Amino acid sequence: MIRFKWSVLALLLCGLLPQRAAAQETVSIDDCYRLARENYPLIKKQDLLSRSRTYSLQNAARMYLPQVSVSGQASYQSETVGFPDVFSGLPVQVSLPAISKDQYRIQADLSQVIYDGGNISNQRAMIRAGNDVSQQQVEVNLYAIRDRVNQVYFSVLLMDEQLKQNEIKKSNLQNVVTKAEAALANGAAFRSSVNELKAEVVNAEMASIEYRASRKAYLDMLGMLIGRELEDSTRLTMPASAATNKEMNRPELRLYDLQQYMNDVEKRKLRTDYLPKLSAFVTGAYGRPTLNIINNEFGPWYIVGARLNWNLGSLYTVQNSRRNIELNRQGIETDRETFVFNTNLSLTQEAANEGKYKALLQQDQEAVALRESVKKSAEAQLENGVITVHDFIAQVNAENLARQQLILHRILLVQSQYKQHFTAGN
Repeated sequence: MIRFKWSVLALLLCGLLPQRAAAQETVSIDDCYRLARENYPLIKKQDLLSRSRTYSLQNAARMYLPQVSVSGQASYQSETVGFPDVFSGLPVQVSLPAISKDQYRIQADLSQVIYDGGNISNQRAMIRAGNDVSQQQVEVNLYAIRDRVNQVYFSVLLMDEQLKQNEIKKSNLQNVVTKAEAALANGAAFRSSVNELKAEVVNAEMASIEYRASRKAYLDMLGMLIGRELEDSTRLTMPASAATNKEMNRPELRLYDLQQYMNDVEKRKLRTDYLPKLSAFVTGAYGRPTLNIINNEFGPWYIVGARLNWNLGSLYTVQNSRRNIELNRQGIETDRETFVFNTNLSLTQEAANEGKYKALLQQDQEAVALRESVKKSAEAQLENGVITVHDFIAQVNAENLARQQLILHRILLVQSQYKQHFTAGN
């Protein structure tokens, strides 16, 4: 019966272990890019800009609709036309009413654009161009998050690898401690030697504590960037090394193009300022006097017609306005050239770093192989009493340092490649 219960318990444990392992979360750097973009508060501005663009375009389009205005007026004037005085010299007696000095009018005006010289169309183009520039500026700011993700992500990977190597060092030391304690029990070793080895194990444990604390700090920072709580069990995948593409595709370049297009639209708008504008209008009113001023009674009246408006005052300033637009265009082009120059400078520096880390990795691998050989020899010499524990610990630390350098340069190599991807915009 007892054997049956233990069998059931073993089966349950075997069933739970895969579930526990499956619960471990794995995150890639591409996941972090996507989540960091979605989590960054600035992304909300894209929707706000899109809605603002829709409302502004709708308002501009409604300028094609008939425009209605209503006004009213009540007035008293000191003098009006005196018809009796005008016709007093005529041989025929004419009786005309006197015009009241108090006058009243309520009026409605309706106008319809017939030709505006492309003014409304250019306004809509300016709205689109301005919105595109604002949207692209948001894209530039969102793209900068990738660099933050790179820094934190590779810092976590570095802590993982250093912690793993430190655990290997601690395990090796613990094996030597076990052998030293056995030798001590047989009278072939000193207590001080065993204690010195144990002290080195404690140092390794302290280093592991520091690595874990640093890893948790970086992991918390990464969690804040991507908007997710990352547990200590979360594992980050090592990005694959890839050939770097130096063809520049940064969002800033698109921003400069959109700014130049906005200048072109503004330049076209200057032409509409001095073109004639033609509209039709209807004016209807009720008041006293009407258009027939001889009749001093309240009544309705209306006027229908077309109106031509040609304001040539902008011709005085159009030349300087064009010059300002050209200066602005040159300024944008200068900003582009400066950005491309600085970006190429960064790419050159990162390419040099990549070459440096590749060369260092080759030396690291040779150094690790040599240090590992020396440590194994030192371990055999320690067992035979040829060297002291202190000499052996020095060789262990030298091998560990060589492996830590190898880990550091391997991480920095991949990070340098991803830095080039970010700098080039790929």
